[in-house]
Parts: sequence; C-alpha cells; structure tokens
Amino acid sequence: MAATITQILHDDDQLEVPSPKSFRLPSPPAAYDGGIARGPILVVGNNAERRREFSVLMPDAELLEAGDRFAALMLLQRRDPPVALVDLGLSPDPGVGSEGFAMIEAILAVAPFIKILAITGAQRTDHAVLAIGAGAWDCLMQPVPADLLRGVVNRALVVASLEREHRRRAALGTGMPDLGMVGESQAIVAVRRQIGRVAPTDVSVIIGGESGTGKEVAARALHAGSPRRGRRFVPINCAAIPEPLLESELFGHERGAFTGAIKQSPGRIEHANGGTLFLDEIGDLPVGLQAKLLRFLQERVIERIGGRREIPVDVRVVCATHRDLSELMREGRFREDLYYRLAEIGLHLPPLRERDGDAVLMAKHFLAQYAGQHRQPNGYTADALEAIDGYRWPGNVRELQNRVKRAVIMASGPRINAQHLDLPVGGEPAADLNLRRRRDELVLSVLHRALARSGGKLSVAARLMGVSRPTLYDLMRQHGLREPDRRE
Repeated sequence: MAATITQILHDDDQLEVPSPKSFRLPSPPAAYDGGIARGPILVVGNNAERRREFSVLMPDAELLEAGDRFAALMLLQRRDPPVALVDLGLSPDPGVGSEGFAMIEAILAVAPFIKILAITGAQRTDHAVLAIGAGAWDCLMQPVPADLLRGVVNRALVVASLEREHRRRAALGTGMPDLGMVGESQAIVAVRRQIGRVAPTDVSVIIGGESGTGKEVAARALHAGSPRRGRRFVPINCAAIPEPLLESELFGHERGAFTGAIKQSPGRIEHANGGTLFLDEIGDLPVGLQAKLLRFLQERVIERIGGRREIPVDVRVVCATHRDLSELMREGRFREDLYYRLAEIGLHLPPLRERDGDAVLMAKHFLAQYAGQHRQPNGYTADALEAIDGYRWPGNVRELQNRVKRAVIMASGPRINAQHLDLPVGGEPAADLNLRRRRDELVLSVLHRALARSGGKLSVAARLMGVSRPTLYDLMRQHGLREPDRRE
C-alpha cells in the first residue's frame, strides 16, 4: 500500500486525505486574504507511460512533462511551477535512485522554494529518508492511490502559494511598493525594512553605495512611502551640471540677474515645495554652493539669484553619493556642518555581488519588462543563468539592466544565452549550491577555529561553539578529527 514519508516515520499519525472527485484546491485558511493560483505541476521521469499515469490520476491539473534533467530545468525557467513530482527511478540507476536524488538537488538549485514530491517504486524506507534529505517535501511509494496523490499535491500547492505570498509580504516589509527594488537576499530585504521605517518621517537622508546600485530607486521609495507621496519628487544630479549653471538650477533666478536671464525662473528647490528634493552625487557639489545649501537647510528659505526676497520652501531632502564623504571632509572638499545636516539618517545600498541570488531574480525581472516590449525572448538558457550568477557585476544593477535590454534586442530565438549577454562562460567556477556539502564545510571550519582558539581544550572549544561536549565529540568523529593529545 502506498505511503508518504510522514506515515513511514510516524505510523501513529494518520494523514488526512481529502477525496475530491476532481482536482480542486481546498479552501484557503480564513486568515489568508490572497488568491491561490493553481499553478502548473512539473512531472519528471524518463518513463513516458508512468508520466501518463499522473495525467489520468489528475485529469484537471496542468502537467508539465520532462523526461530528463535538461528538459526539467528548462520548464522550471519558463513556467516556474510551484510543485514537482520526481520519479526516483531515473536511468541509469533506477534501482539505486542516485540520479533521482541528483535531480532533486538540481531542481532546488534553480527553484529553491519549489515543493518536490518524490515518487519511488522501491519499498524501502531509506529511499524516502534520502529523498527528504536531498530536499524533497514529501515522498510517496508506488502504486499511489488517486485520492492520496491528489490530497498531497493539493496540500503542496496550498503551502507553496502561502509561502510565496509570505515571502512577497516579508520582502516589502511595510507593505509599501518596492519600486523596482527586486530581490530576496538578506542585504536588500534589510534595506527595504530601513526604508520602511524612515520613509514616514521627515528626516534628511544620505544614501551611499557604488555607482549603479539603485540609489535613485531607493530615494523614490522613500518618497513613495512618505506623507509627501502626492507631491513632486524632484531629482537633480550635482555632477552633471556645470558649476555656473548649478546655482541657478537649484535656487532659480530673477529676470536680468545675468546675461541670458530673460525671464524669472524658479529653481529645483522651489519646484519641489511640499515634496522631496533628491540631490544625486552630493559629493560633487561645489564648495561655494555648499554654504548656500547649508543656509537653506537651516532657515528653510531661499533667495533666487538676483533677488532679495526670502522665499519659504518646505521640502524633504534626500541625497546620494558613491564617494566617501568622510574622506572629502578630511580633504576640506566637503563641509562637515553640511554633512551632519544632510545625514540625519544614512542608508547604504550593497553592491550586486553581495546580494546572493538577486542577480538572477533581477535578470528575470528585466526580461519580463523588456520582452513585453519586443515580444521576444521569454527565458534564459542554463548557461546564461550560471553566467549571471557567477559574474561579479562591477557596474551593479545598471550594468545588468543594460545587458538584459541589449540581449532582448539581439537574441533571435526564444531564450537568451550567455553570449547574448556578452558574459564569460566557464570563467569562475559556479558557487557550490549543495547545502549538505556547504554545511559540512562550515562545520569543519568552525571546528578547526574553535580548537585552535581554545588551545585544544575541548571544554573551551565546546563553549565557544555553543554546544555540549558530547555534541562536540560527535562532530569531531563525523568529520574525522582526533581528540587533541593535550590533557585538560
């Protein structure tokens, strides 16, 4: 009789299995107010007859069939299914199941949040345990009754949908729109949370970070989350305007103030009244203008060039720079008093190379944005995703956006490859995504460091690691480390 891994490991717990006449999702929990998408289901197995059996058992489900790893990964990239059924009896070792376990790891490397249901024909508990260890969400044994299969798949679809909604809301942090700040890495989620806390206030903010990290995007997010969202967001790049014109651009001028001033012209500060003024590349602001900007920040009034009337202006000031302002202050090129007026709150945007996994997510985001305009292509090849993930991105998000935009135009087929992106293939080795190996490497590294720092004293090493001595002994034995000769 078929059983899931839950039943194998906990015989006393009975799994409640609905018996729907058709493949329908159960009602979502009352506390959940979002819609649940049924979503396609990926079926992986090199036995075509067995794949057809699933279509018979679930006639109302949208099944995506894949006979090998390449086909499975391509379908993952194109359709992003929330659930996958993986037959562990894949060639060339259907009895051993190693290819099936490798398939699970490969799928999770591309889609870490997918719910994998492993299917095994071997009536062996170790296969089920190994499948769960490889990352499967559940395991069923052949032959699988229709009601059991439908119930487990239903449950997986519901959980996958709820988790996806939870990740979306957690990423937004405060419920404010992300305004292009795509990503799920800890680094960018932390930035979004900071923006969520700072946005409703009226404090001045300096946003730091390398060129191309999205500082203006963050500034617009601050504006969108503030009470000023209904008023203007006025940007000005302090490095892009020549110094003789920059003062007029900021503060405006009266008619006849200088040659060519044929009419009165309000400046950007005045134009932003009631809203947000964004001073990009504030580190390049000429020293002569820094004093005038400081006076405005202190008094909240301006005087146009050639005018004598003080004009009150209510704006929130957000600045950005890729330069080290502390170094500029030491060199006397940036006023310290102005810095402290501007930097009531400081935000730092991490470079793309420090945002684990976000490059691929952003590449998909930009592809969806530009492919809709050009109607092709609609996905990436495996080598393109590997190249995107392994590239250092010195130009950060701006470089990624430009490469994707160019690739969408240049690609002639349905998918973008690494050559279309002009990225190296086979350069730096791809990061090892095998969680078990990475965990063992980390544990071994911590063991070596703790033993070295403790001078071989196991009680001290255990305390440094936050574990008991028996646990330390077990870890040392598992990783082939001998007990130090030194006696405690």
